Amino acid sequence: MDIPRERLQKPGVQPDLSIVIPALNAAAVLPETLGALAASSEGTCEVLVVDGGSSDGTEEIAERHGARVVASAPGRGLQLSEGASRARGRWLLFLHADTVPGEGWSRAVSGYCADPASRERAAAFRFALDDTAPAARRLEAIVAWRTAALGLPYGDQGLLISRAFYESLGGYRPLSLMEDVDFVRRIGRRRLDVLDVAAVTSAVRYRRSGYLRRSGRNLICLGLYFLGVPPGAIARIYR
Repeated sequence: MDIPRERLQKPGVQPDLSIVIPALNAAAVLPETLGALAASSEGTCEVLVVDGGSSDGTEEIAERHGARVVASAPGRGLQLSEGASRARGRWLLFLHADTVPGEGWSRAVSGYCADPASRERAAAFRFALDDTAPAARRLEAIVAWRTAALGLPYGDQGLLISRAFYESLGGYRPLSLMEDVDFVRRIGRRRLDVLDVAAVTSAVRYRRSGYLRRSGRNLICLGLYFLGVPPGAIARIYR
């Protein structure tokens, strides 16, 4: 279903919130994400889909759903940085194209942004997968521990941050991989919160690769990053 543009942003009004979505050939998943955003939007947010050169109609789908399309070279770190630089909102919410914010996301985000204590903090959603398999529940529990104990939410949990705080930290770097870990480490564990709303991510890649195999590969990549291996070299392993 196409969403009227005014459902996402009232014309002529500076948005309180800009939602930045990096995308590359995301036509299969983007409609559900944009639909969820539009259904809960109160007209004071803008949605930017930063396209890295899709060939599957991602740009057309984004425009039909009321999002503003920003062209970028491919690379999630580069796309996130480009989207933030083009966004107009006082607050920024970074979200993956295959991640759907759960019921109540808009209310939770609005409440967080309205709290003066949040101005130099950032927040992520709870991680969830659209899979009923026990392996999905185990992975969700592991991610919850990693987020709470280590302060390492990944990009598939979204990230909400004020523009001023984002800019003071230098924003996302144009890394080929680990751009999310790089940035949240600069925020710091003590300045990270978790909103009591799930962000439901597609489990297609886990089902295709296998939960154990994909989780193990991600853990190896994280370990290599902390050992100082360049992100470009880690990206070759990841892919």
